[in-house]
Amino acid sequence: MTHFLPARRTLLLGTALAAGLVGLPALAVAQSGELNLYSSRHYDTDEALYADFTAQTGITINRIEAGADELIERMISEGANSPADILVTVDAGRLERAQQAGLFQAVESEVLQERVPEYLRDPENFWFGFSKRARVIMYACDRVENPPQTYEALADDEWEGRVLSRSSTNIYSQSLTGSVLAALGPEATEEWAGGLSENFAREPRGGDTDQIRAVAAGEGDLAISNTYYLGNLMRSENPDDRAVAEQICVVFPNQDGRGTHVNISGGGVAANAPNPEAAKLFLEYLASDSAQRYFAEGNSEYPVVQGVAAPEWIQTLGEFQEDDLSAEIFAQNNAEALMIMDRAGWK
Repeated sequence: MTHFLPARRTLLLGTALAAGLVGLPALAVAQSGELNLYSSRHYDTDEALYADFTAQTGITINRIEAGADELIERMISEGANSPADILVTVDAGRLERAQQAGLFQAVESEVLQERVPEYLRDPENFWFGFSKRARVIMYACDRVENPPQTYEALADDEWEGRVLSRSSTNIYSQSLTGSVLAALGPEATEEWAGGLSENFAREPRGGDTDQIRAVAAGEGDLAISNTYYLGNLMRSENPDDRAVAEQICVVFPNQDGRGTHVNISGGGVAANAPNPEAAKLFLEYLASDSAQRYFAEGNSEYPVVQGVAAPEWIQTLGEFQEDDLSAEIFAQNNAEALMIMDRAGWK
């Protein structure tokens, strides 16, 4: 879906209103009354996020929505004439691809450096994570008594024909494998990927919700999925969705070691942003307490800012230790991870 919201200029409400951004210190007034946002986040609940920013700053958001790869290619083709001020997308792998294509400019912001953990942002401040999703092992509560406790254990012979996963071409799979690669090295990672692919209950297809539904339907016993997909099923108004969620239990892998892999949704200021000050203000807004709650409540994600609570339905999954591997590292490992998965038979 691609569209612009009606463009209009709105007078800024001044420093006092900018300072009202919840959870942030006083911010500089932006230079423009509008902001051009390219976003691959397709969640209806983000509407409230954008409306809140406009209400607090007076800055109108003009938005284009499309797939991440489409937006990246569009910005490349637009070059210096691109109207984009901000690119927001999911997965550090895509943010890193955009950076490598020269689509971001570095942002100097004490607010972002203080509120976004170091491992969830680019070391040179080209992009920042604003919400987290843990990639976990989900299993059929009534069929699996002793689920695997690590990502590595998914490759054990015990789980032959029982594991469900997205394909290797999916960036979530690549980033997870990129984190395994950082931990184990290439040879052990390829051995792991080979063992895992031999344990697939079916050829990888569909998204994370499809894997969860397939476990509930008995097509497999284990699934690799991001937590927010289960969270959204848990709180769905559809009783069939909630019935699926009730059949699913969760393991946060590698709790006795490096911790559970977490990925991000994030963004950066476009290299040729026509409204760079408004763009910086928007990124700082995304790190505010109020915006962090919109991310969490709207799409069952984990906030990145310390002290902002995850939604109640996500907290019921339990606390866990995160893998604090830099998102930049597993993102840069994506290309090698894909080659490893392909050689190992993970299609």
